[in-house]
Amino acid sequence: EIMAATTVTSQPRPFVTTAHEWSSGICDCFSDLPSCCFSFWCFPCFACITAREAGECLCLPLLDSFGTIPPITTALRVSVRQRYGIEGSICNDCVYACFCGPCSWCQISRELKKRNNSGAI
Repeated sequence: EIMAATTVTSQPRPFVTTAHEWSSGICDCFSDLPSCCFSFWCFPCFACITAREAGECLCLPLLDSFGTIPPITTALRVSVRQRYGIEGSICNDCVYACFCGPCSWCQISRELKKRNNSGAI
């Protein structure tokens, strides 16, 4: 009798159950001025780099231009919130994505930098 071996090729991302806040506010550009300036002068490049840092496809943010509600910005905010156990709702994420897109991407970038530098999950 031959037994088949199953190989796991990827592990699920850690899911944090304790609730936290974002490490910076939506308009907290002075905490990372170089990134905010980069996003102001070349937003598509900044969004693509931030998506890559979040573990997503480099060109994914370019799809946001096809629609009224930016689906990629909304989805990435939700993903980062869930990954790090940040309080919030998809409704708030959608509002920030629609009306504060560049600031939202800057906040995501700051959160990723803080979490990756501190080793926190």
